[in-house]
Amino acid sequence: MECVYLDFNATTPLDPWVLERMMPYLTDVYGNPSSGHGFGQDAARGIENAREAIASLIGARSAQEIIFTSGATESDSLAILGVADRATDRRHLVTVTTEHKAVLEPCRLLARRGFELSVLRVDRSGMLDLDEFESTVRCDTLLVSVMAANNEVGTLAPLREISMICHRAGALFHTDAAQLVGKRPLDVEDLALDLMSVSGHKMYGPKGVGALYVRRKAFAAVAPLQLGGGQERGLRSGTLNVPGCVGLGAAAALAASALRATDNRLEALRALFLQSLQEEVPDIEVNGHPQFRLPGTINLRFPGVDADSLQWSLPEVAISSGSACTQGASEPSHVLRAMGLSYDQARECVRIGIGRTTTERDIEYAVSRIAQAVGLVREHALLTGVVR
Repeated sequence: MECVYLDFNATTPLDPWVLERMMPYLTDVYGNPSSGHGFGQDAARGIENAREAIASLIGARSAQEIIFTSGATESDSLAILGVADRATDRRHLVTVTTEHKAVLEPCRLLARRGFELSVLRVDRSGMLDLDEFESTVRCDTLLVSVMAANNEVGTLAPLREISMICHRAGALFHTDAAQLVGKRPLDVEDLALDLMSVSGHKMYGPKGVGALYVRRKAFAAVAPLQLGGGQERGLRSGTLNVPGCVGLGAAAALAASALRATDNRLEALRALFLQSLQEEVPDIEVNGHPQFRLPGTINLRFPGVDADSLQWSLPEVAISSGSACTQGASEPSHVLRAMGLSYDQARECVRIGIGRTTTERDIEYAVSRIAQAVGLVREHALLTGVVR
């Protein structure tokens, strides 16, 4: 049975070129990078080369602004809880209803500890209202955390405008950019970002590794959550995952070499997918912003079709009904609910993630199978009398 993978938002396959560069650090270069002897320094050089590659991809002024972590979830916690731990007179946090739970949960934890938390709404396209945002940020706002690109619908946040509003109020700005880094050009200096989370497995690197960009001026504002030997400039103690860090650096270098070409190709495949599917299933609805969005992310509603039933009817096409981090949850997507969809409507939505290895043939096959499965699920609903 032919199988097509269209869940690149959940994870991307490890690129063979990236694996090739990781291999020496999985075998021969096994020294601890904290050690002063040659074995350790060989590993340390691999780490620093990776740091340089990531800094170059995101436009960081210095490679020392890159702190390696186990992934974007840890990076989010380090940014939010670490800044809160150093807070003095500022006790106000701002975030958005459609954030990943890796951001929402640390913010809610801080609210239980006495911080004031403002969680802003979005419109039907998943976009933040900048006027409401500006009126919410105030002189005692400590930190704002707004996702760069939504992991479920692909809507892009106006990062530059948000950053300007934050800095006028003296607040720090953090963004979870796990879905954006490596997919579209991003310059942390141009956007004046203070903290930014990065994930390896969202950009054809290995799982279990990520990074937190910390602007040099913001270092003093972040307290470490993990204590010990003082690695990563004291912000994240512990022996580094050397092969993982090297892989993340290789993935960053690979992404930097073909950002524009990849962006254009994914946009063309997305257009082909939507046009072809709309010819087969005319009543589909597209969730997310029509213009400011990731090129390879498509979130669709099939009226009258339960998303879980659709997935069960499509064993040969890998799609998702929500965030991979909450896939086991019985509740529908909190992102779609926050965008104004009803409980039942949100349960009729699936996410398609197109990636670097997707082909036109994959798109054509997936469209054919999805259209067939939608027809079967609707037919079964009519026969059983269970119509949504």
